[in-house]
Amino acid sequence: MRHVIALDVGGTGMKAALVGDDGELLHRARRATGRERGPDAVVATILDFAADLHAYGLQRYGEAAAAVGIAVPGIVDEERGIASYAANLGWRDVPLRALLGERLGIPVALGHDVRTGGLAEGRIGAGRGADRFLFVPLGTGIAGAIGIDGRVEAGAHGFAGEIGHVVVRPGGISCPCGQHGCLERYASASAVSEAWAAACGDPDADAADCAKAVASGDPNAVRVWQEAVDALADGLVTALTLLDPRTLIIGGGLAEAGEVLFQPLREAVRQRVTFQKLPALVPAALGDTAGCLGAGLLARDLLDSAGPVRPDPDSTDLDSTDLDSTDPDSTDPSEVTA
Repeated sequence: MRHVIALDVGGTGMKAALVGDDGELLHRARRATGRERGPDAVVATILDFAADLHAYGLQRYGEAAAAVGIAVPGIVDEERGIASYAANLGWRDVPLRALLGERLGIPVALGHDVRTGGLAEGRIGAGRGADRFLFVPLGTGIAGAIGIDGRVEAGAHGFAGEIGHVVVRPGGISCPCGQHGCLERYASASAVSEAWAAACGDPDADAADCAKAVASGDPNAVRVWQEAVDALADGLVTALTLLDPRTLIIGGGLAEAGEVLFQPLREAVRQRVTFQKLPALVPAALGDTAGCLGAGLLARDLLDSAGPVRPDPDSTDLDSTDLDSTDPDSTDPSEVTA
């Protein structure tokens, strides 16, 4: 049975799957990243994990994986297959594509985690059927993935989609990137957590607590939340003015607030547009499985000489609920729950 390996590397854990030619998830596994052991150990863990998956597929299905797709955080040179930099993993200029290719002897596709997650959301998630979309996860920071006809645009230098560093409050809060007033300093989950902790006097309060307080009508929480929503709307309107997406997909931890976020955000965006066409503004559908699902799509694209193919809108390939379900074939000793 022809299949590919899909691997999503995070700061603390890795998710993986073997994906069949028809998109069926044949096997799922998790393993700790082990970043506390240093960058060289992280790379070794990735290579070992991929090798274990490769061996399992050969043993279980009688055929080796045909390709590997891997998504990693930080700065990624997808064209050269190099993981250029990741602060949370401590690595620099790691030739992951070459290392995996040498270890496994099969083609390897390397992708940026947010763009890879955006690829999955666009093809099989909330953006399915949209020819143009923008995926914006609101987490510790804010990134973005620009979807065009079934692929995600990386840009000339691999930095396309960095909406979190659009300046929305000139002269505002300093950002580690060197600018002041960046979007992610006002509208990321970490920014809301920081603002709400200061407003309520509880240093342990976070964005989820703020959302609950908003739902209960707390005026301080409403103020903090609205300031974040307004900043986010300013950034999104800048993006839709430039990109004209058909769908805006909002994900990440802040999106878990549901309509507490989406109702005021849709209204704030609507109030700001003039000549622009309002896109559909929807929550992400795949959650934290998007990176792994997207890695599988990258690997499958390598095997398609014609390039990326847009799926049938009625297809059920790579169902994200399957990735988290219990699989009798996913209990081999190599697995570690992250």
